[in-house]
Amino acid sequence: MSVREDPQAQPVRPTAEDPVAAAGSELIGGPTGRRALLGTSWWTPVRIVAIVAIGMFALGMVQKLPCYDGGWFYGATAQYTHACYSDIPHLYNGRGFAIDLVPYFDRIPDNVSGGMQYLEYPVLTGLFMEIASWMTPHGGSIQDREQIYWLVNAGMLMVCTAVIAVCVARTHRRRPWDALLVALAPAFALTATINWDLFAVALTAAALLMWSRSRPLAAGVLLGLATAAKLYPGLLLGALLVLCLRAGRLRAFWTAAGGALAAWLVVNLPVMISTQGGLHIRDGWKTFYTFSQERPVDFGSVWLIISQRTGNPLEDVNTYGTVLMALACLGVAALALCAPRRPRLAQLSFLIVAAFVLTNKVYSPQYVLWLIPLAALARPRWRDFLVWQACEVMYFLGIWMYLAYTGSGDQHRGLPAEGYQLAIAVHLLGTLYLCALIVRDALVPERDPVRRDGSDDPGGGVLDRAPDAFVLGEARRASRYEGAALVDWGVHRD
Repeated sequence: MSVREDPQAQPVRPTAEDPVAAAGSELIGGPTGRRALLGTSWWTPVRIVAIVAIGMFALGMVQKLPCYDGGWFYGATAQYTHACYSDIPHLYNGRGFAIDLVPYFDRIPDNVSGGMQYLEYPVLTGLFMEIASWMTPHGGSIQDREQIYWLVNAGMLMVCTAVIAVCVARTHRRRPWDALLVALAPAFALTATINWDLFAVALTAAALLMWSRSRPLAAGVLLGLATAAKLYPGLLLGALLVLCLRAGRLRAFWTAAGGALAAWLVVNLPVMISTQGGLHIRDGWKTFYTFSQERPVDFGSVWLIISQRTGNPLEDVNTYGTVLMALACLGVAALALCAPRRPRLAQLSFLIVAAFVLTNKVYSPQYVLWLIPLAALARPRWRDFLVWQACEVMYFLGIWMYLAYTGSGDQHRGLPAEGYQLAIAVHLLGTLYLCALIVRDALVPERDPVRRDGSDDPGGGVLDRAPDAFVLGEARRASRYEGAALVDWGVHRD
């Protein structure tokens, strides 16, 4: 019986194939036995993962308590020394939500925003922020209202967290426990309420789930909505393009791309086009794109290290970053078309988003949220995931200690520039480490944890087990991919 035809297939047990997972399971009684009856009670893997994710999110909220109790409002550096900074309470007043301004339509007074005339976020994220402001009482002190606004947003982001956990757990049907990587990721808990990124991450995770179920139109619509909330999800269309080209499934790609474009336009057009004084693009809508374009070298990027070490402001950083990103995309495309076996969608998705993170001129600590679900699907191995997470936690602490240092004046409390540069380097190396392992898995499929049991691409939808139609290089001579053996679940190949 083929893997697709066995509805009774048991989930893969991480404790049976991952030494770190097996060792960690000793804290809760040890690895699952061979005769365990999985999925026979209310406590299914998906529900357990969702509950764990919500629990870790709640712990992340507790970590923000020093700021909630005063760090956001008193003291120049308290929110940095306690590593509990969040944009959410500050932007409630700073972007006009406290005075009922409508994002993208109403200009924000300079004395409120400090010079930012319009909201600098994509439209769907702006709507998310606006809905949270509607649920925030307008009575009481501004501090009380900012605290409630953060709590309202945290509640909405907790829902996004549950959606992400469920979607990742269900994307690879036989590997729901891989989503524990997301649920237990320390960087996820620490950065979840810094900004509104989890909304776009949830939409992206739902899009990947729909694609895995061979529903390209639904996947495309969700990707379009995700791109209307944050720019990075649009990069996944590039991964889909090269994989569908290789598999001869371009119709599915164009269906997804059309759905993405339509969804993006439905969200953006009402805000983008102004009819006052003739048809033109509204300044409020353009702010996100102009701000991203004009932003100088900023925190967390390799460009900041170069700029600080050389004293060069790197005014042409947009050109440098674009060239490097284009080269990285070409490399990912070459991998997709030349690998001996077609890479999995999650692998290419992680690589292309990681390339964007590594070449961008800014890396805010919450950007790690973009990568965590993709990493869990691309390389579900606890050792490598935790090595990467340790690097991200070090960067998370490094940026706040650096801001504490720069904000403490002559007292110099915190991490100097050289220490912060080291933290950036650790983040870059950790991400490159995971990229290297994923590239190796794509070139040597036998090393891919997901394919050890004979699976092809359980998250690939129409791509799963599809024969190649267009390949380049060595892949032309690799005949082992076509007609890949259909094996029973649970047959591991060491």
